Amino acid sequence: MKITIFTDGGSRGNPGPAAIGAVLLDEKGNVVKEYSEKIGRATNNEAEYEAVIFALQKAKLLFGKKKAKEMEVELKTDSEFVAKQLNAEYKILDRRIEQLFLKVWNLCIDFKEVKIKHVSRKNNIEADRLVNQALGSKKKSQRGLGI
Repeated sequence: MKITIFTDGGSRGNPGPAAIGAVLLDEKGNVVKEYSEKIGRATNNEAEYEAVIFALQKAKLLFGKKKAKEMEVELKTDSEFVAKQLNAEYKILDRRIEQLFLKVWNLCIDFKEVKIKHVSRKNNIEADRLVNQALGSKKKSQRGLGI
């Protein structure tokens, strides 16, 4: 089984009020689930990492631990910073970012394979929309089926 996950994170101010968005797609490109959530105060880079962490956690919960072990995940983010750090192209110099990196690394072990790809913002419109939706609202929100 293969899924594609688009993630985005953002903050209004750096740091400032922050939110995350994630869109999970099945092998045919159909939306399985969308999530958006405020995460409190964070930098843009922290929010981008938190979106990746949240999306991987939700995929594992949504499909179950056993299916996750057999699942190939293609995770797409418009954060070049996050994609290059997760692909060992950029060094990690910040302690907070290092902790977030380790959380992602540990979550990746739960899947058969996780490929992290950088995409342009124009190719990440839905996840970006979810972030802006969450930042524009006063409460946490989730949309989709199930979890």
